[in-house]
Amino acid sequence: MSAVLKSVPRFEPMRAEDIDAVLAIERNAYPFPWSQANFTDSLAAGYSAWCCRIDAALIGYAVMMLVLDEAHLLNVTIAPDWQRHGYGRLAMHHVFDVARGHGAMRMFLEVRPSNASGSGLYRTLGFETVGRRRGYYPARDGREDAVVMALTL
Repeated sequence: MSAVLKSVPRFEPMRAEDIDAVLAIERNAYPFPWSQANFTDSLAAGYSAWCCRIDAALIGYAVMMLVLDEAHLLNVTIAPDWQRHGYGRLAMHHVFDVARGHGAMRMFLEVRPSNASGSGLYRTLGFETVGRRRGYYPARDGREDAVVMALTL
């Protein structure tokens, strides 16, 4: 079965007034979600933060740190009810375009080894494993490593 877009989304800069809706998706998508402070601090720091919308509905978001010629994707999430329809891939292409527009030559991200769908998407987009961070993520039984991946933009 191939992923087929139901509707074409639009990407808008994330604003402080979006955080409650972003948090609702975050808490529904992950057992260890980002906190309100994570999103508030990201906006205050000037990170590139985007909301993905279909009509008035917020269906996803992305937060990326841009430093010199590198981009670090900190969070990209599509609401569970909207997953597997190609919106994650579109969100990734959006952050690629934003990163390139800011002069980034390479993008980095961390992904849980247990996140097979995320890892698979990143690989199909050309990301390669470049390292591992031991005990990076909280997990039900302690900590989970992070696989560090990179893509030349």
